[in-house]
Amino acid sequence: MLEGLLEQLENTDYVPADVWQRLLSVTDAVSLAFISSRARDVARASFGTGVYVRALIEISSYCSRGCYYCGLRCANRTASRYRLTRQQILECCRTAAERGFNTFVLQGGEDAAMTDEWLAAVVGEIKALYPEKAVTLSVGERSFEGYTLLRKAGADRYLLRHETADDEHYARLHPASMNGEKRRMRLEWLKSLGFQVGAGMMIGSPGQQLHHLVEDLLFLDRLKPQMIGVGPFIPATGTPFENEPAGSAELTLLVISLLRLRFPHALLPATTALASLAQHGTLKGILAGANVVMPNVTPSEVKGKYTIYNNKKSTGTESLQGLRALEEELQSIGYHIDYGRGDYKTDNHV
Repeated sequence: MLEGLLEQLENTDYVPADVWQRLLSVTDAVSLAFISSRARDVARASFGTGVYVRALIEISSYCSRGCYYCGLRCANRTASRYRLTRQQILECCRTAAERGFNTFVLQGGEDAAMTDEWLAAVVGEIKALYPEKAVTLSVGERSFEGYTLLRKAGADRYLLRHETADDEHYARLHPASMNGEKRRMRLEWLKSLGFQVGAGMMIGSPGQQLHHLVEDLLFLDRLKPQMIGVGPFIPATGTPFENEPAGSAELTLLVISLLRLRFPHALLPATTALASLAQHGTLKGILAGANVVMPNVTPSEVKGKYTIYNNKKSTGTESLQGLRALEEELQSIGYHIDYGRGDYKTDNHV
């Protein structure tokens, strides 16, 4: 029975909701191990044993939004705020380039001080200095004109997790000023502009039921993003959900495996949230089918202030010593660091 369900996942144009529901309901260890092994084989067939590394630069902890789950929400008075200067961002890129990174990921809250024009100028300067390297942005919801400006400046990829595809559930996680349909529409905008696009969701967010995850997977199947980021919900101090239980690492790993089987060429990160929640979470994510890791190159004096959830893991893997340690960890499970840009192969859509 399981074999037949996985065949549908891998070889049909459309996967119905009941198939996703049954696969998400798998809990026995033997079946979970089988799914993980199959996903691992698919990832190796697409990417070999290389794991792409991206240099993560957390450019601002200011945010105008009030998402109930996020430690950076504007109403959180316990949050520590900082904003990197243009020069600090360029210095992070220089350090990352010296370490061999070929993708820079600029991530931040929706900081009104970092306007489209300012950010486009920074992106343009990065691309002028490092024309062969990829620039990924993860700076939230912006206008179509803003996205157009950033694309023209040279940004290659954009990460905008949809968080949940169910509008009622979205309303439970966000204030009334935010709208799930508008957020999903922005993912379509980004695709139309030629970005390599990343969507994704939290696993185990407050109020989430299995049917919500089914809706997420159906949405991703329609969108066909080039990157998909999934990680467990982890509560953050100073938010309405600070006392809610964390999501399940096991379910997160199952979702990664199912995504790998459905999207064999997608770029799937082993997220920091997974590494923060589960022992050896990064390695477990790779073994479940993930193929991207994002070491943090944010300046050490502010790195600890980007607290989107509690007990966020920071390993220092951006240093030469840390990268060697990451390489050794990957080698222990039969993998290695791949320093290539790791672009999505556009001729390999599902």
